[in-house]
Amino acid sequence: MNTQSGSIDVNLNKSLSESNLTVNSQKENKSPSAFVSTRNKRKRVNEEFSTELTAFKEEIKQLLVVMTSKNEEELRKITPTLVDIQQSNRNIENSIAFLTAQNEEYKKKIEELEAQAREDRKNITILEEKIEDLQRNARKASFEIKNVPKKENENKEDLIEMIKCLSKSIGCDVSRKEIRDIYRVRTKKESVRNTPIIVETTTTLIKNDFLKMCKAFNIKHKSKLCAKHLGFRTSEDTPIFVSENLTAKSSRLHFLGRELVKSRRYKYCWTAYGKVYLRRDDNSPVIILRDEMQVQNLLQHD
Repeated sequence: MNTQSGSIDVNLNKSLSESNLTVNSQKENKSPSAFVSTRNKRKRVNEEFSTELTAFKEEIKQLLVVMTSKNEEELRKITPTLVDIQQSNRNIENSIAFLTAQNEEYKKKIEELEAQAREDRKNITILEEKIEDLQRNARKASFEIKNVPKKENENKEDLIEMIKCLSKSIGCDVSRKEIRDIYRVRTKKESVRNTPIIVETTTTLIKNDFLKMCKAFNIKHKSKLCAKHLGFRTSEDTPIFVSENLTAKSSRLHFLGRELVKSRRYKYCWTAYGKVYLRRDDNSPVIILRDEMQVQNLLQHD
């Protein structure tokens, strides 16, 4: 009995000892205290993160509040300026609208004035042509003698005697009755003495015949017409020139026509019945010069 009981006790003791170690180790590993310890560590991390996040949010909020307040303050400062700018823009727009309307009105007036100016130029051209025709008709029976020396105390009788002497020289007798008027052109310059002599005959036929005979004389004789053919005893060799009594406009055109002949662009330039004629060569048509613009066009087309 004792022996069995002793062995049983020993076995029990060993068995109990081993099982208790295993169970205790497992119990220690799975004890509630171990779980509690792990949960506490995670809670601390979460709490720290939550605290930092909350602090960050507060900083952001404060920063936004500061920025918002600054923006609001700047807006309060800028708002009056913006109002002024808007008012200025409205004023500028109104001014532009007014100026645009005024510009359109001025544009219409300018167009009307330009149209009126064109119409006036047409009328002026017509009036100038009429005046030119009147002056030409008034001079159709007149001719002029240029570069005639002036005598001391010269009068109309002296001028008439010059014409009578010249008419005998060219073989075209002109009586006193056929001279309606005669005079020397006056000038403001005292230094100019040999001014033209204007001779008004009673008819255009007499004037034309006189001019033809003067031209024929210059063609036939080597010694052209000069002062001695007017009866001068001094300055006898002074050349004289007999031509139509042209208007100022025709005289200018005659000068330009002669320049074209000198430049050899045209061969002939002459006057007849107060008008100026131009011809390029013997086979070209005759051109009547009417104004200076026509001369410019002829130069450009050459």
